[in-house]
Amino acid sequence: MDFNQQIIDEFRANKGQVGGPFEGARLLLLTTTGARSGAPHTTPLGYLPDGERLLVIASAGGSPRHPAWYHNLRADPQVTVETGLFTYTAKAVVLDGEERERMFARAVEADPGWGAYEDRSGRTLPVVALLPTDFGPPAGRMGDALISMHDTFRRELALIRREVAASGPRLAAQLRVNCLTMCQGLHVHHSREDEYMFPALEHRYPELAPVMARLRDEHAVVARLLGELQELLRAEDVAPAELLSEVERLTGELETHLDYEEEQLVPLLN
Repeated sequence: MDFNQQIIDEFRANKGQVGGPFEGARLLLLTTTGARSGAPHTTPLGYLPDGERLLVIASAGGSPRHPAWYHNLRADPQVTVETGLFTYTAKAVVLDGEERERMFARAVEADPGWGAYEDRSGRTLPVVALLPTDFGPPAGRMGDALISMHDTFRRELALIRREVAASGPRLAAQLRVNCLTMCQGLHVHHSREDEYMFPALEHRYPELAPVMARLRDEHAVVARLLGELQELLRAEDVAPAELLSEVERLTGELETHLDYEEEQLVPLLN
């Protein structure tokens, strides 16, 4: 428990970044309601992206018993998820049948440690999907919220670049999903900016016209690169080196865009 609390404290103090054995890992904090006590319990867990939901696995480090957090969410599936940048409520759904088998196989392909945990435990490790139920804008200033959203994409791209660089001769299914999830998230974010935030700012600040023109042009460039990346991911025989080159190209364009957007818009939004 002391070890878990150290991770929780470090996670919250550093916007989801921790050191030690979990440095650079995909980590979240899951808060469940105690099945017996009714008290909140927070646990750091590794996760797998899967579109709009996150997947966690009740491995308990290979223990023969399910972890307490799993028993808690079976009693009450309403949970809280912290990513370090955002906190939101979610519904926990235990996967079963073919879907569970497919998701777990994908996890094992990405990290054989999951398979070792299952072998050691002597049980079928539950796979749980966390579906957001309340993912509105965070409290506070709008400009700060925009930076948090941008930091989410910066962090995800850094993780994907690391995962691609460390991959073997073929592209793992989970890595493909990670890339597609990031592409989908960026597309939605930029679409909402184009439809809502940019017109509202232009109406209030007409002098921003040249800035908005540049931002829209950059959105078009990023959209083209996302399309090329998605097309590459559709190929069965894509080489990790080729994928890394495309991700690096996208990262360069996106970081320039995000930095400029923050420089120009955050002071006004705040």
